[in-house]
Parts: sequence; structure tokens; C-alpha cells
Amino acid sequence: MNPDLFPFLPSSRAEMLQLGWDELDIILITGDCYVDHPSYGIAVIGRVLQAEGWRVGIIAQPDWKNPAALQVMGPPRLGCGISSGNLDSMVNIYTAGRRRRKSDAYSENGVIGKRPPHAEIVYCQLVRRAFPGKAVFLGGVGASLRRVAHYDYWQDKIRQSVLIDAKADILIFGMGEKAVIEIVRRLDHGRSLRGIRGTAVVLGKKEAQNFDISDRVQLPDWEILQHDRDALMRSTVLIEREMNPGNARGLVQRYGDRLLVLEPPALPLTVEELDRVYDLPFTNLPHPSYTRPIPAFETIKYSIPAVRGCPGGCSFCGLVAHQGRSIRSRSPASILRAAERLIRQENFRGTITDIGGAAGNIYSGGPVEAEKCRTCRRVSCLFPEPCSNYRADGAALIKLLRQVRTIRGVKQVYINSGIRLDLAVSQRELMREIIRHHVSGHLKVAPEHLHPKILRLMRKNPAADFYKFLEIFAAESAAAGKEQYLIPLFISNFPGCTEKEMKLVDDFLNRRNWSPQQVQDYIPLPMTMGAAMYYCGKTPEGEIIPVNRGLAERRPQLRVLKKHRRNKPRGRHFAGIRKRSYES
Repeated sequence: MNPDLFPFLPSSRAEMLQLGWDELDIILITGDCYVDHPSYGIAVIGRVLQAEGWRVGIIAQPDWKNPAALQVMGPPRLGCGISSGNLDSMVNIYTAGRRRRKSDAYSENGVIGKRPPHAEIVYCQLVRRAFPGKAVFLGGVGASLRRVAHYDYWQDKIRQSVLIDAKADILIFGMGEKAVIEIVRRLDHGRSLRGIRGTAVVLGKKEAQNFDISDRVQLPDWEILQHDRDALMRSTVLIEREMNPGNARGLVQRYGDRLLVLEPPALPLTVEELDRVYDLPFTNLPHPSYTRPIPAFETIKYSIPAVRGCPGGCSFCGLVAHQGRSIRSRSPASILRAAERLIRQENFRGTITDIGGAAGNIYSGGPVEAEKCRTCRRVSCLFPEPCSNYRADGAALIKLLRQVRTIRGVKQVYINSGIRLDLAVSQRELMREIIRHHVSGHLKVAPEHLHPKILRLMRKNPAADFYKFLEIFAAESAAAGKEQYLIPLFISNFPGCTEKEMKLVDDFLNRRNWSPQQVQDYIPLPMTMGAAMYYCGKTPEGEIIPVNRGLAERRPQLRVLKKHRRNKPRGRHFAGIRKRSYES
């Protein structure tokens, strides 16, 4: 492929012909706009397959009621890959109140209605109609979170694995680069798709009867999950124990005569492999067919993805189920090359808006002794206390940020990924560097809650970390002679939280005269421990906890956060927080 002819992967027959292609090997279908940026999963998979020599096209947000919408480039030689987009489609479409959102950040001009609910299922049905007999594989965040039987909050019921509902050939969970290469290779050679790490398949009756499950972990059967609420908690506990690629066993789950088989998670990419992915020839731009802004792209177009994974394992977050707990960071050289590419980008004015990932202070974190990590079954590296084998001093990030600042054409480098408070309080040198040089006037932090009981249920460390960071931030900002502010994020209606626990947050906001810029009512994401607690009304240890389920039950806690946002005091303030908000 000659990028001088057309620098994007094709989305139309005319673009194919411009590249000299008369046929595609693979068509990728996504619920997002096509943005050729490494923050967009479909772009990454497309570029990875292209680098392996396959001809790949992307169809973004097709009319899901019309099979002809997929036929614009003709039938693919090998098959189709499907993703709901960078978010689970139900999260993208519906609010915590189960109402339709008013905008879609991943669509042109924020227009809603461009993707269907349960997009993987709908797109798979569309592929079967458009290209009968062609292979179909699922991937992306939505597929990862729905790879086993799970609780769907918006329908308020247990659903089967999305692989069974969609009737696809195979599902990729996790980041997917290694698995998708192996899948397409096997399709190209007519080989079986069984036994690929980071994938799930469904076996029919005969094959299921002969399949050896003796070395696999058996999840509660689909039939059991339908009448035993506690079975979801047992399933979630088992899944969490098998998320470490170093020691994970395969999983199985029965659906009548059929058997869902999940291989162990894929091994994380090495630094060299990760660099190769991010150094692929991304244009870092939306496809030229878009003429209006894509809101999600506007927030990241001058950012640099630097790290994958998250050591936290918070019970409300689906990131570990998709990216994993193991931190994988790009090399400094790769990030510096990305900065150089940004400088050459049209309309770049010298500000890199972020270098980060799940958090802005986890770059280069990881084990002191890798072997210990390979045998670990903890669900978090940081909770209930930081692992002694986890290195998080921040020295590598300090050095990297200083290098980026010296590049000619770079005026500012900001950290906007948010800061993990449990790490920040022990990263004094890194925090000094970030607060003095890399805050764009405001910095995101996520205490999530302040009550010790709710923080434990969230798998967050005590609020003392948050209070300590307030002092650090105020002192370092003052020492730098800068007026800077924090953007705090709190969650209402988490399982176990009543108005009594929420009052602690209310009182804190009153004392500080804070007006949170963001208000987040809890959404139980599929396959997370938080969703299991919400559905079962119990902790993993079996303790019964209160759960606010309907909108009427949820409103009082949501009002606590909304009133502070609504009653924002007049006068000078920034990012929703008053100027003098850090004074005792």
C-alpha cells in the first residue's frame, strides 16, 4: 500500500481502486466514526493487519438495517471483524437512568442514532445477510466485557455470552493484536480457530461432549445463572482469579448442549511489540469523508497514548477485563517519535494535551521481580495495600517529560489522563514535576467516594490519600507561583452506599465550596465485580448490602452531586472549583 496514493485504510470502492486493490481480505466494522488514531481500537487492528500484508477496509457506522451498507467494497476474501466501538454500545447509548443520551461523542458532530444497541449482535446479523458463509470475529471493549454470561443493567437481566447471541465464529477479548493476526492467518490457510490465546469459541453438542475440561475452570452454567442470583458472584470471582496471563487457566461455561470455551488471556505485548504497533503509519486524523467535528477525537487529537493496563482493579471499572492489570509502557524513543509526528501535524500549535493511559502517573510501573507477578492471583496491585513487588517511583516518567519539553516546536506538555491518588502520595518527585510543569490549570483526580466502607467496596484505598494529595497539590502550586485547581470525580449510588455514606461527600463539598465539574451516577458494567454486587446485593464475602435500583431510589444521592454543580458560586473560579478552595 502506497500511503501517497491514499493514506487511510479504504472505506469505499473508489478508495480501494485508488490503492490498486480489486478485493479486500478483511472488512472491519465499527460503531464509531473511522478515526485513524491509535486511541481507536478499530484503527489499531486495521493497521496491524495491514502491516502483516493483508488488504483491510473499514466500514464505520453502517446503516444496520440494510445489508447493502456493508457491500460497498464487495465481499471480503476471508471475513469480517466487528466492534461496537471504543465503548460498549449500551454505555454509549444509554445513561445510568436508562434514558437515551443526547449526544454520541464518537459520532460526527455528536449525532445520536448512528449505532444500534448491542451492536456486536446486530452487525453480525448484518454480515451474515450481506456475506453468507464468510467468517466473522468479534472484538473490542464491548466484546471483552460480554464474553461470558453477564448482567445487563439496561435490560436488567442476565444475558448469554455475546458470542452465542451474535453467532459469530470467534470472539477476541483483550487488546487483540496477537489474536487477530493468528485468526486471519488461520483463515487464510483454512485452519481451525481453536486454541488461540485471548479468544473464545462455542462448541456444538458433539464437539462439546468430547472436549476435555479437566484442566479448565468451569463457570456456573447458563441454566444455573437464570435462577440463582448468587451464581453471578461465584462466576465473577472465578473469572477475576484467571485474569493474569502468567498463570491463568482456560474457562468453560455450559449452555445446554453447547460449551463456551475461553482460552487464557493473551500475553501482553513486549515493549518492542508495543512500539511497533504505535509506530505504524497512523494519520492521526478522522477519515476525510467527515466534515464536522467528532467530539471524542477533539479531546485526544494532540495526545500521545503511552501506557496500557491498570494496576488498580477497581470493582466498578471494566478496564482490567479488557486491557489487563499488567502495565505495558511504550519506550521513550517511541513516544518522542510520536511527539515529532505531532509537531508536523497541521494545526498543531505546540501543546501536547496528554501523555498517558488509564492514569497519568502509571507510566513504566510494574514488577520489581517479574517472576513473582507471573504466579500472582491478586485482583489489584494496589488494594487492599500496595504490593511490595510493584515499582511506581515515577523516575522514568520524569525523565520522559523533560525530554519531550525540550523538543523544538513543543510549548506545553500536559497530563490529562487523571492521577491515581494511591500512587501519587508516594511519588513526591513526580508530583512536583507534574504540578509545576504539566497541569493545564486543572488536574483530574478520582477519589470516587470518601466513606471507608464504600471505598473498600470500590477497591479504593482510604480517603487519607485524597486529603494528603490536596495538601501536596496546594503546596506545589503555591511554590510554583501558579493558580491551579483540581477536578474531583465522585460516584453516587454505588452498591452499599446509602444517603448516610453519601452525606460524607456532601459535607466535604460544602466545607470546600467545591462544584464538581463531572457528575457520575454508578453504572454496573458487564463482567465487573461492581455489577455482581449490584445484581446480587452482596459483597464477594457474602455480606448483604443495600442497593439503589430504580430511578426513584437513585435520585437522592444524585441530587447531592448535582446540587453542588448547580449551585456553583458566583465569582472567580476555574473548572468548577472556587479560587480559594484549597484553604483550610
